[in-house]
Amino acid sequence: MPTPKFILDLRAKIGHDLLWLTGISGVVLNDAGEVLLVRRADTGGWALVAGILEPGEQPAVALAREVHEETAVTVEVERLVSTEALPPSSYPNGDQVQFLDLCFRCRALHGEPRVNDDESLEVAWFPLSNLPDLPAHDQECITNALSPDPLPIFERP
Repeated sequence: MPTPKFILDLRAKIGHDLLWLTGISGVVLNDAGEVLLVRRADTGGWALVAGILEPGEQPAVALAREVHEETAVTVEVERLVSTEALPPSSYPNGDQVQFLDLCFRCRALHGEPRVNDDESLEVAWFPLSNLPDLPAHDQECITNALSPDPLPIFERP
């Protein structure tokens, strides 16, 4: 999926300067106790399904949209797992970005996972006991999503 228009419009004004964005990510679980992962086209690594919240879009609605757009799986968003300001990063073109990530736990309702857009190279269910290498943030999200504590995790003062 191409860069959202609102980001292109902002970049036309601010260039490569740091842009604060709201990211959404999901720990999608099925009835077999597996987690849905995508192998990202940009990095080649496995990761949780994630995306960018569009202006005016509700976070849970946006995540359900992202999961379906990327994997063809329909989900029910069950709860907020965590909120975290991720470290600043940059893209190969020089754009600087920092995300506030809202991670949600989701339950798969139906749909066979498949690559459904150009953001992923592969899509697959993985048993929790046999996960591929994942970014540390994604590992933390999975751990927090499996916690019996329903309260979201956030940095406390």
